[in-house]
Amino acid sequence: MSSFVSQGVNYAVKPEANWKAVLECAAMEVFSMMAGAELTRFTDEPGQPHGEQTAMVGMAGALCGMLTIRCTSATAEKLAGMMLSGEAALNPSVIGDAMGELCNMYAGNFKSKISTLADHCMLSVPTVIWGEDYFMQTVQPNAGFQFALSFEGEPVWFSLVIHA
Repeated sequence: MSSFVSQGVNYAVKPEANWKAVLECAAMEVFSMMAGAELTRFTDEPGQPHGEQTAMVGMAGALCGMLTIRCTSATAEKLAGMMLSGEAALNPSVIGDAMGELCNMYAGNFKSKISTLADHCMLSVPTVIWGEDYFMQTVQPNAGFQFALSFEGEPVWFSLVIHA
């Protein structure tokens, strides 16, 4: 058992302004490595988050919160196809698994880039939501970051909600 788990965490990491750039870098690296997908920055933010596929991974320990990835079903299908290839990528549960794994790798990549989180923050198993008509309410107060990156001209939304 790691010392983190057995001893607990006795401090909380506060978010820093540079974390948005770290989150963007983590997203670009993971999508490239896992799916061979190139993500680029939008010159103008494309409005409010939307899309029928949302994957999320919780964080606990020195930082408590949730990382999410949200995109359209068509984008999720393309990404799963790039990760897995073939007909398997047309199966909705496989697409959900692929999106969950992208989010899990994104969360792990992000926390590994922040030295005070790397060994002091645990990740939950991924959860995937299908559907667009929902509202996520989190414990107050909270802070965080939200941005979209472009995949083949379509927005993929990323967020980190931090429970302060």
